[in-house]
Amino acid sequence: MKKIFIGSLSKDTTENEVRELFSEYGTVRSIQIATDIFTGKCKGFGFVEMEGHEARAAISGLNGASVGGNFIKVKFETPRARRVTKKRR
Repeated sequence: MKKIFIGSLSKDTTENEVRELFSEYGTVRSIQIATDIFTGKCKGFGFVEMEGHEARAAISGLNGASVGGNFIKVKFETPRARRVTKKRR
């Protein structure tokens, strides 16, 4: 299972639109769209989980595609670096 990052989504993007877009390349296991807590609108990015070979096909087919007036960025998710906090004495 591979996690794919999707960036530059429009504020009006819905989970169903993302599912339709990615289902052309294989089975979508899960979708997480980042939404604003107050408005419920898309924050402009999200994540999709697919099998490895399907994920690679989706990335090559959708990266740079025009969706909702924006050119989306699609790539494998890279984990954020952990923050190191200093202990106070």
